[in-house]
Amino acid sequence: MITKKRLTKQMMTLICSVTLAACGQAPTVQTNSEYEVMGITTSDRELQTTYSASIRGRQDIDIYPQVSGFLTKLCVEEGQSVRKGQVLFIIDQVPYRAALQTAEANVEAARASVATAQLTYDSKKELFAQNVISEFDLQTSYNNLLTAKAQLAQTEAQRVSAANNLSYTEVKSPADGVVGTLPYRVGALVSASLPKPLTTVSDNSDMYVYFSMTENQLLDMTRRYGSKNKALEEMPSISLILNDKSTYSSQGKIETISGVIDTSTGTVSLRAVFPNKDGLLQSGGSGNVVVPVQKRNCIVIPQAATYELQDKVFVFKVIDGKAQSAPVDVTRVNGGKEYIVDNGLSVGDIIVAEGVGLLREGTPIQPKSASSAVQPTANQQTKED
Repeated sequence: MITKKRLTKQMMTLICSVTLAACGQAPTVQTNSEYEVMGITTSDRELQTTYSASIRGRQDIDIYPQVSGFLTKLCVEEGQSVRKGQVLFIIDQVPYRAALQTAEANVEAARASVATAQLTYDSKKELFAQNVISEFDLQTSYNNLLTAKAQLAQTEAQRVSAANNLSYTEVKSPADGVVGTLPYRVGALVSASLPKPLTTVSDNSDMYVYFSMTENQLLDMTRRYGSKNKALEEMPSISLILNDKSTYSSQGKIETISGVIDTSTGTVSLRAVFPNKDGLLQSGGSGNVVVPVQKRNCIVIPQAATYELQDKVFVFKVIDGKAQSAPVDVTRVNGGKEYIVDNGLSVGDIIVAEGVGLLREGTPIQPKSASSAVQPTANQQTKED
């Protein structure tokens, strides 16, 4: 007969057995998942490098007065288009007109003195020929004539100077352009030593856009084209991104590359010119220039075929049917959707093209299609727009 104590022990043993069976794990069966793979080939791509830029007019001319006086008239408004020789400001002309009249009167007086000295000298010559006067008297009269002529030349120079000063009271534009700010108003006392110019006239028909490259970028560009002169001749047109992130409608051309590297920044300055028919670009503005660079016979992979770990980019190569991670050095293209592989892959390598975020080292790889392991994708075979 089974005792109560023994029955309880058997039930406890049964419960523990069931519990252990429930907690046990069934053995896993590893299966090969199918993944899209791609074979590595070469293709052509266009890199786009962006540089910060400043915009200037073809000519930004600071206008300073050449004479001092009170401003009596402003003949233009801020932002107005002006032509070369157009009057911009008028400075008080009264004292300069008076100075010109005085100089003209002095010229007339000097001419009269010359005429008188000439008559005296002619008379002395007659008297000297008749032995009435000495040679000393004749020479003295001649010297007086020379002095009178010198005084006439001096007064004529003073008249020219006075006329120029009067003309300078009309401050004119030295070139076609657009008027800048007008910090001085009617009644202001102005002179050539002003801390600020009367205004700035900017020739905005074409705009100069200045940007800088690093020394390494300049060396790379020079090696690619052979020389700076060839680079200027053969470089493609560049684009301009305005401050509001819009793209300027017209493209520009790089015209000059500075021959001196700024030792404080390690950069070299470049200048591009952009047409400005609609007047959208303003001198003093800023933006970014986009310089295209053609890369030929390079390895291009989609971003989806990579993953990042500790600021490094990796891909999974397919080696002996298994995934093996490999670091790669890349350059972003096509808005970051693709990478140009600078180091880490070779033509003929096969990599996993999708789902790399779920892979682990050594995962068995079954290609989705046999052709994909040896044929490049259509995106690789065509040049980027």
